[in-house]
Parts: sequence; C-alpha cells; structure tokens
Amino acid sequence: MAAPIGYRVTDGTAVITFERPERKNAFTLEMIDGCADLVRQAAADDEVRVVVITGSGDSFCAGVDLGVLSELDDAPLARKLVLTERVHALSRAFAALDRPLIAAINGVAVGAGLDIALMCDLRFAARSARMAEGYISVGLVPGDGGCYLLPRLVGPSRALELLLTGRFVDADEALSIGLVNRVYGGAELTEATLAFAGALAALSPIPLRIIKRSVYQAADTDLGTHLDAMSSHQAVVQSTADYAEVHAALRERRRPVFIGR
Repeated sequence: MAAPIGYRVTDGTAVITFERPERKNAFTLEMIDGCADLVRQAAADDEVRVVVITGSGDSFCAGVDLGVLSELDDAPLARKLVLTERVHALSRAFAALDRPLIAAINGVAVGAGLDIALMCDLRFAARSARMAEGYISVGLVPGDGGCYLLPRLVGPSRALELLLTGRFVDADEALSIGLVNRVYGGAELTEATLAFAGALAALSPIPLRIIKRSVYQAADTDLGTHLDAMSSHQAVVQSTADYAEVHAALRERRRPVFIGR
C-alpha cells in the first residue's frame, strides 16, 4: 500500500503533502520512507526548482505516530536503528536537497513534525498554526534534529526553554522569535506560499542552488575560505547560458527563459 503522501509538480514547484488528516498527519515509518523517496525524486528532477512541504486538513504534522513506537523491538540497538536507518534518512534527504525548501505550516506541528519544518529553508505559517517540540511531554528526547536545528534559528536560551518545557507557541510568537518567516490567514497560506515558490522557480536555478548551499556551508568555514569559494562560483555562473540569457532579456525588455545550463 502506498504511503499517504501527495506529490505534484507545477511550473517548477514540487509540492509534497502529508495526507493522513484523521491522525493529524502523524507519521508512520512507511510515510517517512515515502517522504524521503519523494525528496530524492525532486532532487533528481531538473524541472523541479523549489519544493514546498505541507499537510492536509487542519494539521502540518503531529510527529511520529506513538502507536509506531509501541510496536518496535524493545532492544536499544533496534530502536536506534529505526532512527538512524529510517527516520534520519529523511533528515539526510532534506539536507542534500539543493533546491529552496519551504514549509507551509497549516496547523499543528509537533515533535518530529516541527523538526521537519525546521529542516526547511523557509517556514510560512497559518495564523492558526501551533508549534511545539513536545518530546519531553511524552518522555522522549528530540530524535530528529530539534536540539541541533532550533538553537540555530532562535538562539540556545530560547530553544532550551521550548525544548525543556515542550510548550506550544502560536504563529505570532513564532514570527517574533524567528521560528517562522511569515504568517498568513489560513485561507491565504497555500496561495501565498505557492506564489512565493513560483517567483523563486522563475529565477535562474543555478545561482539559486549555489546561494542555498553557500549559506549553509558558510556556517562551517572562515571568511577567507568562503570568499574564495564564492569567487569560483561567480566565475562559473557568469559562464552559463542562463547568465547570457538574463542580459539578453534585459536588453530586449522581455522575461528570460532559463534552461539551467
């Protein structure tokens, strides 16, 4: 049986949708496997220039279905391997994706569900959205990157408050602390997110990917190394057909048509 996850590509934007609304889009292991496969599919498709991830119904993702945990082998190694071999495969697929990745948080995002949103480059939220790390409330520790990702967005002190208490934040607080980029009325979220994604997808895909990679790589290198890498990237970008097309379009006062070469 196919995992309940939707996938469509329109005008350069791939949309991945969790489709288990009766369970607040809580993950099964099969859903995690399927989502990782779809992210890798998007990464391999030259037609995909931006990826959006969202949930059906009134939730983004309520994390891993706790029923899954009750069915696992009790051996510590077996439980570790469920994370490292399956759950973390999704984390690795997100990390390897060089297209801009946007989370449209249309409702509750809890635990691993929030961690998925944290793995994205941008997070847009409905005003009704509520977010929590939540692991502590069910006697767990963040197993999917929350302790790594959240402090990098909101700072270690604020992250610790949210991780240690497991409390929910609403969309306005999330915006004020830098957890999300934008907040929209519920009816506006999908349209606004897709419009933003479409605007990115209309740009030259080569610098789009290089900019994303360079921002993340810069966190682990010194300024001199970063500048040297950027000089190489700039030289490559200026040698592409897309760069020539931008300037031809400017001269001819028309929209450029990019081929990713």
